[in-house]
Amino acid sequence: MVINHIKLKMKKYSTNLTESQWETILNILEDNRKRKHCLREIFDAIFYLVKTGRQWRMLPKDFPKWELVYYYFTKWKNNGTIDFIHEVIREKVRKKHKKSETPSVGIIDSQSVKTTRKGGENRGFDGGKKVKGRKRHIVVDTLGLLLVVVVHAANRHDSKAAFEVLEKLKGQFYRLIKVFADGGYRGELIDNVKDNLNFLLEVVLRTDKEEKFKILPKRWIVERTFSWFESYRRLSKDFEYHTKTSETIVQLAMLKLMLNRLEK
Repeated sequence: MVINHIKLKMKKYSTNLTESQWETILNILEDNRKRKHCLREIFDAIFYLVKTGRQWRMLPKDFPKWELVYYYFTKWKNNGTIDFIHEVIREKVRKKHKKSETPSVGIIDSQSVKTTRKGGENRGFDGGKKVKGRKRHIVVDTLGLLLVVVVHAANRHDSKAAFEVLEKLKGQFYRLIKVFADGGYRGELIDNVKDNLNFLLEVVLRTDKEEKFKILPKRWIVERTFSWFESYRRLSKDFEYHTKTSETIVQLAMLKLMLNRLEK
């Protein structure tokens, strides 16, 4: 086991990584170099920001300087480090639940969220939800764990943007054969996905014949994942200028959720 010799000087926040969570990440990173700055403190600062919604410049002083934290966040976002950690942790959680490391079924859905006055790239107006901003388009497995996320302008219809989302699954999950969706994904998308991606897109519809509320098969799973994200204030709106940054924030929220689940 790799030991990080840098002494922690931070206050104890509820968002901080536990010893076992940090060991899990450290073993994935395989980082045994002597560093001027403690990587654990960097991760703790990032998770603090995602959970509380604080601005980068308003990180508490007992964390490393915000410029340093932002530097590592940007570096790990661009070089695939966060992607890799997220992938490994997801496989660990699936194994803990007696499932194969890679899923055979996915569930797709989107969530429209407002952006800030500062705006940013790729914004639009979702006429159905009456939201000016962006959509978080995700695919999850049957445990509700994130497989892929694509953030795009809110004015793009689900059936039009979904192919781009599902295309990211191809080559990543060799066992994946079926993806469940709601009625917004009907139409030529089903044949397009089957012919080009070799996935079966199954649309689960709600009928007017049901007198009482009924949970629809599989669809509730992705809706529950969106509800998990509500406990992370950085996701209450889309505060990010770039959509890639927005996607990374979603991954980090899911990463912390999975780390917590592993520890249980």
